[in-house]
Amino acid sequence: MSCEYRAPTQLIEAHLHERGWTHRVLAVILGVDDQTISRILTGRKAVDAEMALTLQVVLGIDPDQLLQLQRSYDLAKAQIEVFIDPNIATRAALFGELPVAEIIKRGWLTGITDIRDADLEVALCNFFGTKSVDEIVLSYATKKTGVTAVTAAQLAWLFRVRQIAREMLVAKYSPDALLDAIDRFKNLLGSLEGASKAPHILMECGVRYVIVESLKSTNVDGVCFWLNDLSPVIGMSLRLDRIDNFWFVLRHEIEHVLRQHGRAFALLDIELEKGRAGAGSNIPEEERVANEAAVDFCVPQSSLEHFIARKSPSFTDRDIFGFAKTLSIHPGLVAGQLQHRTGRYDLFANHLVRVRSAVRAGALVDGWGEVAHVGL
Repeated sequence: MSCEYRAPTQLIEAHLHERGWTHRVLAVILGVDDQTISRILTGRKAVDAEMALTLQVVLGIDPDQLLQLQRSYDLAKAQIEVFIDPNIATRAALFGELPVAEIIKRGWLTGITDIRDADLEVALCNFFGTKSVDEIVLSYATKKTGVTAVTAAQLAWLFRVRQIAREMLVAKYSPDALLDAIDRFKNLLGSLEGASKAPHILMECGVRYVIVESLKSTNVDGVCFWLNDLSPVIGMSLRLDRIDNFWFVLRHEIEHVLRQHGRAFALLDIELEKGRAGAGSNIPEEERVANEAAVDFCVPQSSLEHFIARKSPSFTDRDIFGFAKTLSIHPGLVAGQLQHRTGRYDLFANHLVRVRSAVRAGALVDGWGEVAHVGL
């Protein structure tokens, strides 16, 4: 038989007709009642693998062909009869990409304690400032030159920074004061305790400085954006608990503020270390100038070049301590720059002291078990 069939029943009927058999004859041969055959041939009962093999013996029907027809028929029937909740795709995108459980655990959604909470979707809409859940992932056009998109988790981190920053009371922003602050920061580079003073100095300049622990697998280091086009915000994650990374990321974001980057859209800085902390031609201009300002702030590059030329390829602890002392900076800043220059991130790690505890003492913090309680 070369005819094409749309349903398994058509194929069975064709074979019965060829033999001149009635439905009752088939029922007798198969040893089943008439009702069973009637249900199969009217499509109310699907042909299973056992029946397909039986009909191969009785009617010579290819069981694979019969079962394929049954699957195609079932799918076509379901497409007509089954109602698919139109919100399923939205929920898949939302809950599949957004770490909702972690956000709940971090206390970002007021009154929500479980992912099955009836008010969860309303709380998420409030958090992202949207009217419906299908707008959430696309609710904020976050862009960054050279980066086509951010993940939903990175977007959530950004919104938490924004949420906290809106609640802060700071002085009116003054670019001159921020320039003066850079000189004040240089006097703080020599000790771990100096980092703890940075948040207060920034607030005196009118910069809203927020520390939010990163969500898992986001690799966010910092962000720069503006509230109402008047008040700059610097958010940092301190995901790398190292003194060199702290000062590099902070100075990087300060340069964005001074150049008024982030006014049109937030500049989300991801993995600001290793290759992304350089000044290569493949790095966007906004990031290149911020990187250059940051590396020269941490360790004056002309001095570093001279140091490397004298001591390369071997850098002893004594060399690092001595060079840092001449510049009045912490040895960890020298160590971080040497790691980047040599590509040997396994070296000099003993100088990269932890800084998070010191900085948290003087800043508005959300994370590491601490929740910044803000209004929605």
